[in-house]
Amino acid sequence: MWAPPPPPARPAPAPPPAAGGPPGMRAQELAEKSYRLRPMTAEAPVRPPAAKPAVRTRPILELPEGSATSNGMVLTFDDGPDPRYTPAILDTLARYGVRAMFFVCGEMATDNRDLLRRMADEGHVIGNHTWTHPLIPTLGRPALASEIGRTSEVVQKAVGEAPLWFRAPYGAWNRAAFEIGSELGMEPLAWTVDTLDWKEPGTTTIVSRVLGGAAPGVIVLSHDAGGNRSQSVQAINSYLPQLLARGYRMTLPVLPPR
Repeated sequence: MWAPPPPPARPAPAPPPAAGGPPGMRAQELAEKSYRLRPMTAEAPVRPPAAKPAVRTRPILELPEGSATSNGMVLTFDDGPDPRYTPAILDTLARYGVRAMFFVCGEMATDNRDLLRRMADEGHVIGNHTWTHPLIPTLGRPALASEIGRTSEVVQKAVGEAPLWFRAPYGAWNRAAFEIGSELGMEPLAWTVDTLDWKEPGTTTIVSRVLGGAAPGVIVLSHDAGGNRSQSVQAINSYLPQLLARGYRMTLPVLPPR
């Protein structure tokens, strides 16, 4: 008896694609794609890149004009953090409910990350002051990029955010410093009142320079590291309450629009 031929054999069905992947994509390709989409840390949300500031030709020297009406001025401290002096300065700032800026050197910051965290926890601003405090114009661009980039990396690992402000050691700026700072998302900040406390002129002289230079919008430069800074510690205990009694308000700079 005649019988119809059996139907042709069907090919075995392909294994189902991994969840979320298009048909036919190989497991290795999916794994690579998945890796590329993961954030660098488990807790870090995926955020769009921040807008970079414009490349300036000179640093910001003082607060905007609006600060004149509020008697605002800024206290800044360079070269730290130093466990011998920085905690005492932080204690004084906390006693009067004042915030300040600390421009840190990477070689100091990397061994004192607890002080970076304290600065951030107490509302202070951490700025980038290079890694080893070099004279910037003497460096090639790769060396300068390393000095600045490594310091930003240490701060970001310690407090979760990279610095948004940069200050050149000795106030020696050049085009490369402005360009690299901008590329890393930082604005350049200088100062208008220099206490010259690094020369250890005496506590009374430091106090006199701060009080004599006080005015709305000024930025005061002092140091919390780089030598014996006991005079700087004693000086802030004296001039800070006097500034507040005169009606000055210690504030922080606002980032320019980007």
